[in-house]
Amino acid sequence: MALAIAPTAVILAVLALVEALSQQRLLFASLASSAFLIYLDPQHGTNSVRTLLISQLIAASLGFVTYTTVGVGYLSGGLAMVITIVLMILLDVVHPPAVATSLSFALRSGNESNLLLFGLAVGITATLVMLEKLLLWVLARHSS
Repeated sequence: MALAIAPTAVILAVLALVEALSQQRLLFASLASSAFLIYLDPQHGTNSVRTLLISQLIAASLGFVTYTTVGVGYLSGGLAMVITIVLMILLDVVHPPAVATSLSFALRSGNESNLLLFGLAVGITATLVMLEKLLLWVLARHSS
């Protein structure tokens, strides 16, 4: 139960921010998966702040670029997804929820403000990851 409470609270806070600034809630759905993975195993490389930031921002950017160049549709989504996967592997920043981010932006991006808002939401999520790691470190020091 504890594993579900923290990521749910994080994502609800991010969604409240999104709701206040935009009506594009589905663009941020992959952050829920990111939050769950991070709280499930915060020490795993897939869930590092570096991996989260780079993979999610690459995915959102690629989705937006394919949307604006190819247009909305399966070709745009497929290109964004494949390029995102290849770049995550090449850059050693594999974070599976980012694949959904690339699809979300490619299939329904809207405008540049959604990309900026998503970047802000990723930054907030990364900050919360760092706070969680700090808390784990403090708990480990005091329980020894």
